[in-house]
Amino acid sequence: MKHYEVEILDAKTKDKLCFLDKVEPNATIGEIKSMFHKSHPQWYPARQSIRLDPKGKSLKDEDVLQHLPVGTTATFYFRDLGAQISWVTVFLTEYAGPLLIYLMFYFRVPFIYPPKYDFTTSKHWVVHLACMCHSFHYVKRLLETLFVHRFSHGTMPLRNIFKNCTYYWGFAAWMAYYINHPLYTPPTYGEQQVKMALIIFLFCQIGNFSIHIALRNLRPPGSKTRKIPYPTKNPFTWIFLLVSCPNYTYELGSWLGFTLMTQCLPVAFFTLVGFIQMTVWAKAKHRSYLKEFRDYPPLRSPILPFVL
Repeated sequence: MKHYEVEILDAKTKDKLCFLDKVEPNATIGEIKSMFHKSHPQWYPARQSIRLDPKGKSLKDEDVLQHLPVGTTATFYFRDLGAQISWVTVFLTEYAGPLLIYLMFYFRVPFIYPPKYDFTTSKHWVVHLACMCHSFHYVKRLLETLFVHRFSHGTMPLRNIFKNCTYYWGFAAWMAYYINHPLYTPPTYGEQQVKMALIIFLFCQIGNFSIHIALRNLRPPGSKTRKIPYPTKNPFTWIFLLVSCPNYTYELGSWLGFTLMTQCLPVAFFTLVGFIQMTVWAKAKHRSYLKEFRDYPPLRSPILPFVL
């Protein structure tokens, strides 16, 4: 059996960082990262990007050395991804924040509104309903993070947690300030508008959860297997016939329902920004599906059926 010699160069300076002798041909990039880590303890595998070209894409951990376009002396390029943090930690942090922040405004803790309103409650029932819906949404997200989601990547750059938390926490505070404000006025069309909005919100929350369960069932525990998602017996998953990322479609619907329920401009702005970001993610996911699976259903759109 032939063995490989592997040299790892710095992607920026081209300096040699490591030389590995007698590497098994069936060694994976993940195993090479572990070998590299032994000589450079400061760069643990999760923060390593190993590439065939200095400006190329990162190789996957499961890529096998002998299947790569390299000779028996293989040259790879290393880039430091920076300090990493687990996806679970990021999700729990960015979702717990809005839950707690919103409740602070709902209970009108001191220093938010004038002192005479400290710990008072709103006279409008829609304010209490909005609090329940908002809390339900983020409790659902926290529970899904702990018990439903299976992440294809274990970590993300530490800096992302600050960006993500600023987004979620900031918008939660902005929305909560106006919805729970003592001078808040209920929606224009009253009870009918609120009830319709509640139906939309709950329908989309159930749909979103159904899609997450369907996606979870596609990937066995501990694997990074990717398959084409198809509708199941659950009617909420039938939207897979028309869109690639129905979890985002239902997420958008939930926030449209919440916007209609509260008739609050900051909520509408949060929904718009979220829609733009989810569209970017959905388009990228859709392109990935088309590239990876030749038999991918051609009728599907990224996030909105027949539109987008």
